[in-house]
Amino acid sequence: MAEIKAELIVYMEPIGFAYTDAENVPRHWSVSDVEGTLVIDEKYLDGLRDISAGQHIVVIFHFHKSPPFTSKLLRQTPPHRGEELGVFSTCSPRRPNPVGMSVLEVIDIKGTTIHVRGMDMLEKTPILDIKPYITL
Repeated sequence: MAEIKAELIVYMEPIGFAYTDAENVPRHWSVSDVEGTLVIDEKYLDGLRDISAGQHIVVIFHFHKSPPFTSKLLRQTPPHRGEELGVFSTCSPRRPNPVGMSVLEVIDIKGTTIHVRGMDMLEKTPILDIKPYITL
């Protein structure tokens, strides 16, 4: 198989930031009941118009506090698993591209502030995108 030798330079601008009063947030949204807010830039207000309380949303974010990735991180031992796994089999924030995803419950939305439950993001985490949570 040929080696991939393409360089892709992508600049992503956050659409907003995550905020929470919690001192500690769980490592994964599926085990979190932490509440917080997503404050989205006013220029995206019209894009939020169909989000409502009671639904779930997928939030794509940047692991902004993760250290640079090295080949030593290709295998990691998650603290809750106790066994070494390949990075792409984990939700570790230490990844080649530090992008995270959470499924959050919308508690309320007022203007560009979305009050959510299930936070696993640190204070001031840059939000890259919001998508609908769709189940089959």
